[in-house]
Amino acid sequence: MGATGSPLGKILNTDDFSGSGICAFCHSSLTDEAGNDVSNDAQWRSTMMANAAKDPLWQAKISSEVARNLDAKSIIEDKCSRCHMGMARYQQKTDDPDAPVEVFAPGFLDPAHYLHEAAMDGVSCAMCHQVQPDGLGTPDSFTGKYVIDTATFPPDRLIFGPYDQVLQNPMRQNAGFLPTPESMTEPHLTDSAHCGSCHTLYTPVLDANGVQVPGTDPLEYAEFPEQTTYLEWEHSGVPKTCQDCHLPDAVGSVVISNRPRRLAARNQFWQHHFVGGNSYMVGLLEANADALGVTADAGHLQDTIKRTVTQLEKETAGLTVTPERTKSLLTVTVDVETLAGHKLPSGLPSRRCWLHVVVTDASNNNTIFESGRPLDEGRIEGNDAEDPDSPLPYEPHYDTINKADQVQIYEPIMLNTDEEVTYTLLWAFSYAKDNRLLSSGFDKVSASGDIAVYGLAVADENFIGGSDQVAYKIALAGAKGKLNITVELLYQTLSYPFVTDLATTDTELVGRFVNDLYVPADNVPVVLGRAQTSVN
Repeated sequence: MGATGSPLGKILNTDDFSGSGICAFCHSSLTDEAGNDVSNDAQWRSTMMANAAKDPLWQAKISSEVARNLDAKSIIEDKCSRCHMGMARYQQKTDDPDAPVEVFAPGFLDPAHYLHEAAMDGVSCAMCHQVQPDGLGTPDSFTGKYVIDTATFPPDRLIFGPYDQVLQNPMRQNAGFLPTPESMTEPHLTDSAHCGSCHTLYTPVLDANGVQVPGTDPLEYAEFPEQTTYLEWEHSGVPKTCQDCHLPDAVGSVVISNRPRRLAARNQFWQHHFVGGNSYMVGLLEANADALGVTADAGHLQDTIKRTVTQLEKETAGLTVTPERTKSLLTVTVDVETLAGHKLPSGLPSRRCWLHVVVTDASNNNTIFESGRPLDEGRIEGNDAEDPDSPLPYEPHYDTINKADQVQIYEPIMLNTDEEVTYTLLWAFSYAKDNRLLSSGFDKVSASGDIAVYGLAVADENFIGGSDQVAYKIALAGAKGKLNITVELLYQTLSYPFVTDLATTDTELVGRFVNDLYVPADNVPVVLGRAQTSVN
C-alpha cells in the first residue's frame, strides 16, 4: 500500500457507472507467462488516467482559468470535466441535463457531492469501456464528446472489450454490464480513434474583454486546437496505434480474470500501463500521496515512473552528431530523429524539449561552448522567454546556431487575439511558434492549420517529418588540441514560463501546486537522447 492509499479505492455505483474497485475484484491477481503482475487495476491505478481528477496541475490550471475568465466558469468546468471527471459529468448530465456542471465546491471536488467518488475515480474502467463507436475519429467526438448509452438499463447495458468469445454472466451479475463480443460491433476499443475523443481538445477563444470570439462561420464561435495528439498521429500515417505503444501486449497468453476458475488464457492482453510522457507528475503524486488522495501503492507508482522514463529515454528520440573542424571554426551538425507517433512533445502546451550542446577541451576542465544549459527551478539558460531583458517574448526556431545564448527549443507558443504571448488556455487564438518535432511521415506542407508547423520552422528545409538538423557554428578563438562534444535532447513536462505565469493567479489550488509541490520538487529535465564524440 501507499502512504494512505487503498489498493482498490472506493467501491462505487451510480445508475450508469461502476467504480474501478468493483472491476478490480475480478481483474486483479493476473500474471503473464513470465510471472509478471499484469493486473488491470494495479497497472492503471498508478497512471495519470486513474489520477486525472486528482492531478494537482490540472486542478490548479482550471482554477486559474476560472479566476481569469469568471464569466466563462460554466464553460471551463463543463469542458474540463468531460475527460478528467468523465463518469461524474456524464452521470450528472444524464440525471439533470439542465443542471450546471461544477468542479469546485459545491461541485465534484466537494466530498459532499453525490458524484464526488465517481469524479475522483478518474478515467476509469466503466468510462472507457462503455464508449460507443458512434462518431469516433470525427469532430463530433472530439473534446470529450464520446457517446455512452444511458438509455439501456443494467444488467443489459453493453460494455466493450477487444475479445470475441466472452463469458457474460459474471460481469452482468457483479458489475451490471453485458460484455459484448467484438464481432457484434465495430472493433473500436483497439482503435486510436477511441483515444482521440479526449486527446483532441479544442478550447473556446476569449478576447481581452472576456468575450467569445466569432469563428469563420458567423453562427459559430472560434475554437483553438489546444491538444491534437490524435490528429497528429492520423496525419503521420504511423501504422502503430495508440494502444500499441501505450497499452503494450503482455508476454504470452493471460487469463484475464481471476474468476471463474475455468477461464482459458487469451493470446493477446493489452497491459493497462497508459505510459505517456509525464513521469514528472507521477513523481509528484508519489511524493505527495497523502495530500492528494492517491490510492495506488508506492511500488506501482514507482513502476509507472520507471516505465515512463524508460519509454522517454529509449523509444522517443535519437541523436547523431557530426563534427567538422578548421583552424578557427568548429561545426557541429546535430541530427534529431523522432520515434514518437505524434509531435514531440505532444499534449498540454506546457511541454518542451531542447538541445543542450557542450564543447570542452581534452581535459573536460574548460568549456569552449555551451548552449541550452539547464538551470535551477527548471529554467533554460539563454531562453528569451525567461530573460526579462530580452526584446523577444520567446526563443525562435533555429537552423544554424552560432551564439551560446541561442537555444533550439521545440515547443508551442500561443498568442492571444492581440498577438501577445499567452499561457492562458482560453486566451489562445493562434500559434506564434510550433516547432515540436514531427513524427515520421508527417508532411508539414499538407498539414491542416490545427496541426501545422508555425514560426521559422516552416521555412527550415531541415525540419521535416521524422527529423530536424541543426548546425552549430562555434568560433574556436585559439582553442587547441582535441575537443569533446556532448549533445543531449532534454525534456520537461512543465516549462518554467508556464509555471511562472500560473503562479500569478491567486487561488488556493495554484498556491498549493506552485509552493507545496513544484518548488520542492526535482525539476531536472529527462534526457531523451544523448550522443558524444570528439574531434582533433
